[in-house]
Amino acid sequence: MRVLLAGLSHPHSLAHLRTLAQTPEVDAILLWDADAQRLASEEVRRTAKVTATHTDLDWLLTEHDADFALVAVRNDRMPAVCKRIAGEGVHLLVEKPIANSPAALAEVISAADRAGVRLGVCYPNRCHPLVEEAKRAVDAGLLGPLMTLHMQLLTTQPHFRNPQHWLFRKEYAGGGILPWLGCHYLDLMRFITGDEIVAVSGHCSTRSGEAINVEDVAVLNLTFASGAVGSLHVGYVLSLSGAGYENRQGYATHAEFCGQSGRLGWHGDTIFPPDLWIESSHPDWAAAPRREFRADLIPSTAYAGAHGLIFLRRFVQAIQTGDPLPASGEDALAVARVVEAAYASSN
Repeated sequence: MRVLLAGLSHPHSLAHLRTLAQTPEVDAILLWDADAQRLASEEVRRTAKVTATHTDLDWLLTEHDADFALVAVRNDRMPAVCKRIAGEGVHLLVEKPIANSPAALAEVISAADRAGVRLGVCYPNRCHPLVEEAKRAVDAGLLGPLMTLHMQLLTTQPHFRNPQHWLFRKEYAGGGILPWLGCHYLDLMRFITGDEIVAVSGHCSTRSGEAINVEDVAVLNLTFASGAVGSLHVGYVLSLSGAGYENRQGYATHAEFCGQSGRLGWHGDTIFPPDLWIESSHPDWAAAPRREFRADLIPSTAYAGAHGLIFLRRFVQAIQTGDPLPASGEDALAVARVVEAAYASSN
């Protein structure tokens, strides 16, 4: 397959480039960015499979037939780039949140539908083996009817992440930590439980002391379609965990899902803890009502790690076979609407 990586200035662009280079199904990588210096960078020059680079997106689209594009540009610029690429009949895998508002995201979904192309969103944590194990447990009824859910993602403070970056400007990003990191956990709540969020109470604030105009801490209370209730706590708050966007130790994460028949969860000081525990009163688990699962992932430089490569390969399979996408534009829209509701509630 021939793949267009649209954007090299996004915080995740180089990780996406490494992922594409490691993907067996990808034979050629086309690179576009308006910044010629980005295209001439050392990592681009030494990356295998790169066959063409250009500052003119139209030229790349007309001179090279891409099978799909991985789009990673500034949030407010994504809709126009996605629509242009979709118009050429090229499938899309797009960095979350795809747009800086649900309305703009809905326009991208409509454009992809009109063009007859698939639209996926980068939610690679769906392919983490512990997430898949948790989903299997819920689907098998080990927890019974859901009662409560809680997830927490705390990470390093804005001054470790360049407060001047567009991620901390509402007019570009659309919001702060909720659409950038909280979105992953909102998606995991929906994915693991199969339960939609139908009501939101949000409390958002900016407490880091930096000159930013987006929230750096937020707490959400959630109601699900089943009647279960949940909460999400996210924040750029850690002061001793180092810097950098690929700093996997710069996190404090927690998850706990409780049902009438059991519960499951994880906890740790990394971006994704290696262990999941599940306890259940289900008859099938009578001999061992509490069990632990460990994910020994092979180290990888792919975006999100080894499971990020699995996610990309599943997207490739989906566009080749017509199978369901690992995460779709509609999934991105569902999360974006929750974030928008949280802002409305907080305001």
